[in-house]
Amino acid sequence: MTSHRTGAGDGPVGSLRAVDGKAVVRMEDVFDTDIDDLWSALTDPQRLSRWIARVEGDLRPGGQFRASFASGWEGPGRVDVCDPPRRLVVIMSQDEDDETVIAAELVRDGDWTRLVVEERGLPLAEAADHGAGWQAHVEDLASHLAGRPRADWRKRWAELTPAYLGQQRVLR
Repeated sequence: MTSHRTGAGDGPVGSLRAVDGKAVVRMEDVFDTDIDDLWSALTDPQRLSRWIARVEGDLRPGGQFRASFASGWEGPGRVDVCDPPRRLVVIMSQDEDDETVIAAELVRDGDWTRLVVEERGLPLAEAADHGAGWQAHVEDLASHLAGRPRADWRKRWAELTPAYLGQQRVLR
């Protein structure tokens, strides 16, 4: 299984923008798998642990969970929306002042499935770090779907960060 964008080149495939003084990171890719398989990769704790994070807790709408990401970030989250196999929205926070929203939308695209992931509510100064991080995660998702191990997340993040810094500089 492959994707159209991630892994196709060395540069960024995501975009950064500002909304109401906060950063939004957006990743979009199309994967050579059906919507149910991609949904499972985004919601099954065993599969999540292979490409992005260890997740423990109640993964139903309104449920609380704890995540330990490959990036090193750890913290609590809450499932806000779970509409299988199309839409998942989770709220992540260390505290009330540090809340972000991660939304995933899946759409059938012929025999492929389009995935759009957005993280909203980030401090503008952290946009590049999160952009590079999300691209590394989505590349690891593509590897997982293809049956390959994930890459060295920190190394890939470091390679991508300078390009996302260019996008961050123009945010207002």
